[in-house]
Amino acid sequence: GLSGSSHNKGVLIISGYIKELFGKHIPLNFNASLVFEQGYGMIDGDSASVSEIAALISCLSEIPINQQYAVTGSVNQKGDIQPIGGVNEKIEGFFDICRIKGLTGKQAVIIPFQNKQDLMLKDEVIDAVKQNKFNIYEVYNIEQALELLMGVKVSKRDAKGKFEKDTLFYIVEQKLIEMQKKAKQSNTNPK
Repeated sequence: GLSGSSHNKGVLIISGYIKELFGKHIPLNFNASLVFEQGYGMIDGDSASVSEIAALISCLSEIPINQQYAVTGSVNQKGDIQPIGGVNEKIEGFFDICRIKGLTGKQAVIIPFQNKQDLMLKDEVIDAVKQNKFNIYEVYNIEQALELLMGVKVSKRDAKGKFEKDTLFYIVEQKLIEMQKKAKQSNTNPK
């Protein structure tokens, strides 16, 4: 009850994306909940859509997300990244935290490619990027973001409708199939 209409729309888009990606090939029989810890006020906007999909895919695949990356971006049902507001403030906010903790050269912010033209960053951030102490990656689709965040190749379905073995979506699909089998077993063998 703490989310607004834009955030709720983003959640519906995520649901549509997951159904499009996996639901055409296997029945989806799970529920997922994402919680914004320490969030006591109203949450609105869909700038967290990319991170929410990443959290869901990470949970399903059991592959962790690189915690040195921050990500912002909206996504449509086809997985295309869409621009967001406040990109400069989001980058600079994460940069400031990294600077305080110590720049390692491995920290990065992932942003929608469309927001590149909006960048007006303070000199400190620009200098850190030039010196390879901080990174900004622009992405066109959720697959690119997931590969950066999780370090695992993402594949599209081939002509036979299969994902390449040992890729991120292959791993997720195998987990979903396993969940489906367990659900069938518990329904046929009630205790």
